[in-house]
Amino acid sequence: MNYRPVTKEALSAFFDAEFPNNSLNIEMVGEKKARIRRTPNQADLRPGNTVSGPFMMSVVDTALYVAIMGELGLVALAVTTSLNFNFLRKPVANADVIAECELLKVGKKLVVGEVTLYSDGDDRPIAHAVGTYSLPA
Repeated sequence: MNYRPVTKEALSAFFDAEFPNNSLNIEMVGEKKARIRRTPNQADLRPGNTVSGPFMMSVVDTALYVAIMGELGLVALAVTTSLNFNFLRKPVANADVIAECELLKVGKKLVVGEVTLYSDGDDRPIAHAVGTYSLPA
């Protein structure tokens, strides 16, 4: 399959069309990397006014998807096959969650990447994950 990289603007338009109200801001994509930002809303918080684990996992999964599409193009049928997640510290309350992703291996059938999450304004990681995506035949 012949893949073509996609620009940040094209990816933003894709997400706006396919996932309305996604609160996603793609800050950078290219060279097997992506940086995205999402703002949690009230539904994304858990008791204690902290960002929920499912929200953080969603941000990681989205960052991987953005990096893959930035590298290979709009591969709509690429799917997550594994996600290993480590929570490192409590996120800063009321702060955007920033994901920095790097693709470690881009093969014909599988893509492996790692993502580190940060709270906006804090350079200490709040989570780290490694994920694998399966590419369509």
